Amino acid sequence: MVLVVGLIAADLHYNKLQTGRAVLDTLASPIFWVANLPSRVSEWTGTHAQSRAQLLESNDRLRRENLILQGRSQQMASLQGENVRLRKLLNSSALLRDDVLVAELIGVSPDPERQQLVLDKGTDDGVFIGQPLIDADGLMGQIVEVSNNVSRALLITDVTHSVPVQVNRNGVRAIAEGSGELSALEIRHVSSNTDIQVGDLLVTSGLGGRFPEGYPVAVVTVVERDPGETFARVLAVPSAALDRTRHVLLVFTTRTTQAD
Repeated sequence: MVLVVGLIAADLHYNKLQTGRAVLDTLASPIFWVANLPSRVSEWTGTHAQSRAQLLESNDRLRRENLILQGRSQQMASLQGENVRLRKLLNSSALLRDDVLVAELIGVSPDPERQQLVLDKGTDDGVFIGQPLIDADGLMGQIVEVSNNVSRALLITDVTHSVPVQVNRNGVRAIAEGSGELSALEIRHVSSNTDIQVGDLLVTSGLGGRFPEGYPVAVVTVVERDPGETFARVLAVPSAALDRTRHVLLVFTTRTTQAD
């Protein structure tokens, strides 16, 4: 004890132990580092765990934001497509000689045997039974049921529907009847020697007073002539986009109004 006190006093007054203390500090530093290692490991582990948790949270947030942006992007694409179709529809209405009303499709018939559309316009908007229905490309059908705010239209491809047509190229008249398929019309009562060809455009003839004259109906895709048959087999694809149109035009004409 006396020796220790003496060494301390000598170091304080004469600074004789500085070199030895420096050597001891150097030798002891690895011991201090090892002794402090658990604390360092604990600190590093905590920091690493916190950083990993933050990264996971950040990635999860970015995934959610990306999903939202993708959803909005899809909606924007849909809106752009709808705007294009509306512009096309409105541009076509500017070329018509008749007054028109834009209507929106709100439903379809659940019966697969009936090709009907439900529209958001009714008698309050002036809609009437027998009113022609068109899109930007051609005739779609006619109104068969109507209430105050809703109406139901029968498509030209329904098996119960028929429309008088004529070949735009030469004026040959015929009847286009629904086949039950959205992609096909059957052209009835075409004589085997009639001048009708694949690619001919069929338009409304105006006969019967139901449909105005000159609206595109279909394009001929099949003409089969059997020498033993009186009439040729003629098929056509509708001009209107019957399975894709969301907005349509209801046509008002003097003749169709007076006919009702």
